[in-house]
Amino acid sequence: MQLVSDKLVVDSGNLDPTFPQVYPSLSGFQLDNPASWTKGQPFELFKAMREQAPVMWSRPMPKKPVSGFWSVTRYEDIKQVELAPEIFSSQRGSMHLAIPNRSEWKARQLMEASLNSLINLDGALHISLRTQHTPFFYPLFIDTLKARVTEKVDSLLDRLEAKGPVVDFAKLFSLELPLFTLCEMLGIDEEDRPRIAHWMHYLEMAAQYLTNPYQTFFAEPTLPFRFKGMLKEMFAYGEAIMADRRKNPREDLLTLIAHAELDGEHMPQSFLDGSWLLIIFAGNDTTRNSLSGTMRLMTQFPEQRQMILDDPSLIPKMTQEALRMVSPVVTMRRTATQDTQIGEQRIAENEKVIMWYGAANRDPEVFSDPDNFNMHRPNVEKHLAFGHGVHKCLGSRVAQMQLNIAYERIFDRFPKIRWTGKQKISPVVLVHAISSLPVHLYGGARR
Repeated sequence: MQLVSDKLVVDSGNLDPTFPQVYPSLSGFQLDNPASWTKGQPFELFKAMREQAPVMWSRPMPKKPVSGFWSVTRYEDIKQVELAPEIFSSQRGSMHLAIPNRSEWKARQLMEASLNSLINLDGALHISLRTQHTPFFYPLFIDTLKARVTEKVDSLLDRLEAKGPVVDFAKLFSLELPLFTLCEMLGIDEEDRPRIAHWMHYLEMAAQYLTNPYQTFFAEPTLPFRFKGMLKEMFAYGEAIMADRRKNPREDLLTLIAHAELDGEHMPQSFLDGSWLLIIFAGNDTTRNSLSGTMRLMTQFPEQRQMILDDPSLIPKMTQEALRMVSPVVTMRRTATQDTQIGEQRIAENEKVIMWYGAANRDPEVFSDPDNFNMHRPNVEKHLAFGHGVHKCLGSRVAQMQLNIAYERIFDRFPKIRWTGKQKISPVVLVHAISSLPVHLYGGARR
């Protein structure tokens, strides 16, 4: 079987586009620099890009052996890219913003696992593997999770109450709930779950270490020394659990992954590793950062929170509007398979096209008064927080189920919960990574 990691196009190092730029390159924010994103998404820049440079060329960070890229910020242009996978490929260059030369790949087994997965497949291979995964993402199965998720939400809220009144909502709630739900779906045994949480923490810190080594080292001094051992342990676990599920199948998602086929063959270990790791990471990011981002929004827009307190049946609409405004997945990349065009801008074969979902979700051509929270807007469900087209997030229903239950229980128990105004956003481009968000459970008043 042909691995994505064996065939994908690595960055050529080109600083300039093949065809002349129609629009200017706006400065003031380095889009591919993770450190730029620690203050949140650049909505003012996105506004300027939509108006002045909707298909904008950016040079890469200095001294980086990667290529420049096109940025797409208008809602309809992003839909055009998403709906034409034969022209804008996920497989040719992966969903990662940059793929350096293979000689530069660090932690090669991890790099290959991140490339060999459903999110980086096109065409028949993508449809085949996606179809094999879908039974665990249908509403019928999701309904079986609701009682367990509700129980977990209540236990997490009990812990918040015990530690309150001021608690770190991101660390004590947002981080915990999606990981629990995904472990339930995958079928990871209870005794193994602390290891999964430990590995996820180290992988996230490692991504930050590559871009901000000194800052990350001071935060986690043992990271460089423990990372290789952690990877070895994690991949050994993945290999063992896939072998076990093939021999002793269960009614869980790990069994489905272990028995999945591509081109009539069982998937090689790199695809198996990529599959279960993708589900944990992708399922975590959207839900986790939506939860924290929504607590922030409900403090910023108290009249909307009051509507929820008055009528909890509005929570599903609130969830959709919060997803639009938070845009927890910041970006995805596609690669042109041929010379093509977006708007007036010509794009050459193998050039990178980066879709900025936060920009599309605040496009005033689609969402009137886009910077204000309005759960009653008529197109509240039309956001692109889960992507669009064939690559729309497979776990979107699972995410929304968790979010709806969480908000229902949170506002029932802590109707005055308030963000303190402090937060920490990790240096990550791919997702709006809120790593710390202190809240006061009782709005600052006495219990």
